[in-house]
Amino acid sequence: MLPTQLSENRAAATATPQSMEAGRQRQGRLWSNLKEVCDLLHIPSAAAINSEELLFQHVQFKTGQRIHTIGQPFDTLYIVNSGFLKTVLIDEFGNEQVLSFPMKGDMLGVDGIHSCQYASEAVALSDCDLILLPFKKLTALGRVHLELENMMYGVMSRELVREQAMIGMLGALSAEARVARFLVSLAERFSQMGYSSKLFNLRMTRHEIGSYLGLTLETVSRTLSAFNEIGLITVDQRTIGIKDPEALKTLRRLPPSRSRAKSAASRSKAAADAAAAAATTSTAAPAAQPAQLVATA
Repeated sequence: MLPTQLSENRAAATATPQSMEAGRQRQGRLWSNLKEVCDLLHIPSAAAINSEELLFQHVQFKTGQRIHTIGQPFDTLYIVNSGFLKTVLIDEFGNEQVLSFPMKGDMLGVDGIHSCQYASEAVALSDCDLILLPFKKLTALGRVHLELENMMYGVMSRELVREQAMIGMLGALSAEARVARFLVSLAERFSQMGYSSKLFNLRMTRHEIGSYLGLTLETVSRTLSAFNEIGLITVDQRTIGIKDPEALKTLRRLPPSRSRAKSAASRSKAAADAAAAAATTSTAAPAAQPAQLVATA
């Protein structure tokens, strides 16, 4: 079951426009109507607007491509239709600070509204399909349809609340708790998109996770290994299996390494005892079978 779900996750991250149900071809490009955009953003569509008369173009980006850069003139908001991205700040020395990991249903570019320049850089972590939302077109619609304008403000506010929650988490939680909450958050996002919350691929590197959480690469790697050791998750390179989501949600700090080693040893012994008992049962069964046949005869 889980390998199948993992394949579905991978397929979703690399979906091509031709494989998507939503959208229509026009002049050789994919477009979505307003209802499809609203559905993607999880907001109700404005009933007073003829959805089919408003079409929004899709644009595809390859892994590693930049969607917008810091200081670039702002004119467009982007909605993630498929794929995974990161948004970053870059200092004068070229160091990156990861701000977010947008995925399906998220909106990019909001930070460009204030100064008419993008304040961050967005980079594709996988092949992506984004829907372009020209800001002038959006504001013109908002002046006529206040309901739509309010809903778009709600989407922007949702992004802000998510960032504030992250800032609060960084200040209040231990390193281990930050990694645990990050994994829980990813699992919940995958579930919301209709994919497995128990087994998924990390599209971001451990270094990028560390930058996002305010931790070093070494701390992230060590914490993931510790979670694997005590049975909270399984780790296979970038593939993460969530074994105990409730424990991850409530974890504050890891037990000392000595306690973890004892716990791991206990689990290994229990597994070995269970395997030995199963082996004994399987070898004893053939011996009992001839006796039963003789008695029957």
